[in-house]
Amino acid sequence: MIVNHSNLAILNQAFSGAFKGGLAMAAPMWSGIATMVPSTTAEQKYAWLGKITRFREWIGERQYQNLVQHDYAIKNKTFENTVEVSRDEIEDDQYGVFTPVIQQLGQDAAIHPDELVFGLLNSGFNTPCYDGQYFFDTDHPVGQPGKQVSVSNFQGGSGTPWFLVDTSKVLKPLIYQKRRDYAFTPKTSLTDDNVFTRNHFVWGADGRGNAGFGLWQLAFSSKEDLDVQSYADARAQHQSFHGDNGKPLVISSKELWVPPSLEQRALEVVQAERLANGASNVMRNLSKVVVCPWMAQ
Repeated sequence: MIVNHSNLAILNQAFSGAFKGGLAMAAPMWSGIATMVPSTTAEQKYAWLGKITRFREWIGERQYQNLVQHDYAIKNKTFENTVEVSRDEIEDDQYGVFTPVIQQLGQDAAIHPDELVFGLLNSGFNTPCYDGQYFFDTDHPVGQPGKQVSVSNFQGGSGTPWFLVDTSKVLKPLIYQKRRDYAFTPKTSLTDDNVFTRNHFVWGADGRGNAGFGLWQLAFSSKEDLDVQSYADARAQHQSFHGDNGKPLVISSKELWVPPSLEQRALEVVQAERLANGASNVMRNLSKVVVCPWMAQ
């Protein structure tokens, strides 16, 4: 290929299409467990997390429900992924070899939020959320100031973690905060430093955002062996949560998220018609099993 402005414009257009194609091919999982929140600043504050109000009969004047405000914030971060190709290879018509690389760059951009969201979920046993406690903890304070009690969303154990998730609410357990979409940028001008100095063309993608914790009440974790009894106990505890005002949160443990190593056990727990002893499995079909490779430890 003759390396000139018009031919490079055609090449960049083709690579841009490959990047968009890679984006479209991806099947990210983060939206199943995280709410996307657009961001317009360097840091987004979530003072409203944990605010759960209650309707009452309107007698007399309105009553203002002043609940505790939290200082939880998620700072945006910038991420990039860049590839470099020798000008000589483009000149020798080798650019077709790199089309799949650009497609992969697009696919990687689409699933990068998975890395952020599930990396955070995996660290939920030792990372604080909006109330100052670890996201999965035995000591979340619930109730009005001075009347708080400790509530647990962690069953205990020391094995491979599994998670019950309520996906029926407006919010989900985690937050994917998006400041800027992932964009594809070429540096192929013959006067660009990378071309003039190193004889290389460069194509890169970058985006801005981060992941953070939402409501801990919507997720319940266990490191106990996954069986019908531990699942039933976790489900009962999860669905018994109340808000600070004493109102039931009406939690629905709709999904059972597991790493690939627990897929068989999870399916046995919620899909088998009968238990090993021949008794009916009363837990059958109460949760949907979601197998997530990002949860592999």
